[in-house]
Amino acid sequence: MSQPTKLTQQEVIAIERDLAKFANTMDSLVRIPFTKQGVGADAALSTIPFAGDVAGFVLTIYAFKKAREVGVPQSKLNGVIRLAVIDMLVGFIPVLGTVFDIFIRPSRKTLDIVHAHIRDQYAIESDIHVVHPFLHEALEQKQQRSAFWRNPVISWLWLRIPDLLGLIFIIALGFLLVLGLQWLWHLDIWQKI
Repeated sequence: MSQPTKLTQQEVIAIERDLAKFANTMDSLVRIPFTKQGVGADAALSTIPFAGDVAGFVLTIYAFKKAREVGVPQSKLNGVIRLAVIDMLVGFIPVLGTVFDIFIRPSRKTLDIVHAHIRDQYAIESDIHVVHPFLHEALEQKQQRSAFWRNPVISWLWLRIPDLLGLIFIIALGFLLVLGLQWLWHLDIWQKI
């Protein structure tokens, strides 16, 4: 059997980014506020008895295909394949199966295995293409069209839009909380207590 051709770093990043977009869609499309936990298409599909769980499993096979494209050995994938089968079988149980789908996330676990593999095999330490895959792909396209987007500061700011928006939200929330507490403090209610 011939040895598979080693991919370039760009090819590996593109494959992993595609897997990250898929995993986000399947397992964490909508994040539960203030947690790393999310709800995705897999949990939504599991609300359709039997057919939805089977469809979720079939879609999860795409994650395994992407993992094999970057050369992840089958032995490293066996655990997540078993997890996906368990996810499908437990999914047949109404309500419990949907809750189980929210926390199991086989596509996300496959992504973690792929990321560890490419870190070891391709010396790719950065994970920004995994954390923000849609923004990373858009930036790559913008960089091909304009030198402005190749500026490291502009690239950094673009890839951190969600983090910066989250920071602005937290600062605004803190400011509103302080204003609200000051307003309550000046009410006569506090002085009567």
